[in-house]
Amino acid sequence: MPNGVIIINKPQGWTSMDVCAKLRGIFREKRVGHAGTLDPMATGVLPVFVGQATKAVSFAEGGRKEYRAVLKLGMTTDTQDTTGTVLERSAVAVSEDEVRAVLPRFTGELSQIPPMYSAVKIGGQKLYEIARRGGEVERKPRTVTIYELELTGRLAADEYALRIVCSKGTYIRTLCHDIGAVLGCGAAMAALTRTMASGFTLGEAVTLEEVQAQGEALLRPTDSLFREYPVYTLPNAEAERRVRCGNPLKAKLADGAYRVYGCDGTFLALSRAEKGVLTSQKNFFCAE
Repeated sequence: MPNGVIIINKPQGWTSMDVCAKLRGIFREKRVGHAGTLDPMATGVLPVFVGQATKAVSFAEGGRKEYRAVLKLGMTTDTQDTTGTVLERSAVAVSEDEVRAVLPRFTGELSQIPPMYSAVKIGGQKLYEIARRGGEVERKPRTVTIYELELTGRLAADEYALRIVCSKGTYIRTLCHDIGAVLGCGAAMAALTRTMASGFTLGEAVTLEEVQAQGEALLRPTDSLFREYPVYTLPNAEAERRVRCGNPLKAKLADGAYRVYGCDGTFLALSRAEKGVLTSQKNFFCAE
């Protein structure tokens, strides 16, 4: 049965769940999940987990993400991107230097109000479902972090390319909208590509067409998600038995997270060492 991680370069017009449905068909495996939803208009890095690897989804959803976005000035829309209904148009009289000058105001911790066209649930309903019915509800602001924000080029008189490194939960559409509000001319997001998520980059991503042609050969091992952590190989069969039974293990290790492998090199668990005791955080072996 297929197990592993595959980094998809999500095509425009597909939802993240569309990609998962396609992969279920290709791999003939029901257990398929993704980490970090991308809007249909967005492209780029979408980590997808297959089979036993779906246990790792929760570990992949956090962490920093990197994007390339196009900021279009002079318009606001109901979706905060250029796919939505235009609410207002304005003349654009700001310079590149003025755009660059406001960006520091949007770095560090920010308070964002989730857009109505988003998958956030309120009262058991997704906001975009309410919005499509013409409704609007109060949304609580959430704190996000913009670690890096830079203007990388001017594409047209009213369009700028941005590079953003941010925390989980950041809405780039909302960031563009808010930048436009500060500039006084309004703005919407015209394009978005995620270039990094869960430590995987766009250069490592594959297309759905490539998966269709090559199948399981493109699956990465589950432990590739944890490549930043050091390796600990269990010293003997008794230690491996204890780990497989879910028991803590004495180990002379510095405190921290480890990739734990069996005597034969099989990836077994992500574990944490503390005060000489190694405890599994998540097991990835098949129960016998």
